[in-house]
Amino acid sequence: MLQLLLQSFKVTLILIFLTGIVYPGFVTLFGQLFFYDKANGEIIFNDKKQIIGCKNIGQAFTKLKYFIGRPSRAGSGYDALFSGGSNLGPTSQKLFYGAKDFAGVNDLAQHYRRFNDLSESTPIPVDAVTASASGLDSDISYQNALLQSFRIAKVRNIKINEVKKLIDDSLIKRDWGFLGEPRVNVLLLNMSLDKLP
Repeated sequence: MLQLLLQSFKVTLILIFLTGIVYPGFVTLFGQLFFYDKANGEIIFNDKKQIIGCKNIGQAFTKLKYFIGRPSRAGSGYDALFSGGSNLGPTSQKLFYGAKDFAGVNDLAQHYRRFNDLSESTPIPVDAVTASASGLDSDISYQNALLQSFRIAKVRNIKINEVKKLIDDSLIKRDWGFLGEPRVNVLLLNMSLDKLP
């Protein structure tokens, strides 16, 4: 019996060493050598080398002169400690009409149209009125950015073509050419806006 316990203890120590030290160490080293930026969170710095955000975590922009991201259900909005979605399905009345604790798609669509000075008949991209599964999505669809471009041009008193060029220059194509939709990173796009004369 003692010999069996000793063998079990040795196997346990070997597994702890392999799965608790060797494997995580290898993955960390591999990430640091070949994917340094991604492994370290893709932190974005300003010209003064101050951290202003992360490429993969959205921020709540509310000023008219900036592009706004997707709605967020993570805490009070884009709070990584409370990452998560509403988990409401497409047949949920709460998703469309909201509840005491959050606005529904219909309210968000009305707000989006008013905020961007759009007509009531303007089709709105789904990402403008629904939160992502994490509530931290940093990107918006190309169509969402184009609809916001008229507001941006008007508020900043610049030509619409300049704003559209920034959107086109910031466009992230489909992953591997066929996965997902073309999109733009809101923080990077807003940084480009602030660099305009």
